[in-house]
Amino acid sequence: MERENKPKLLNRLNRIEGQVRGVARMIGDDRYCIDVLTQLQAVRAALAKVESEMLKEHLGHCIEGAIVSGDKDEQRRKAAELIELLGRTR
Repeated sequence: MERENKPKLLNRLNRIEGQVRGVARMIGDDRYCIDVLTQLQAVRAALAKVESEMLKEHLGHCIEGAIVSGDKDEQRRKAAELIELLGRTR
């Protein structure tokens, strides 16, 4: 992971953590279902953004590094990891 991206991603995750705690409070306070669902959608969208940034990071650093190295086995390993990951998320 690139060092300059790490603080940004950690900050996003801290905000998401706060959002999740807020959703728990909303449920505990018997808030209106649509309000809770709206916040849950916001949490999901925020997590999707972090996931997207991590995927970009992986492609730009790990996958690119394997390509530049010229190591065919490493290229295959990195590609297989990504294919497996994407297969799990569907």
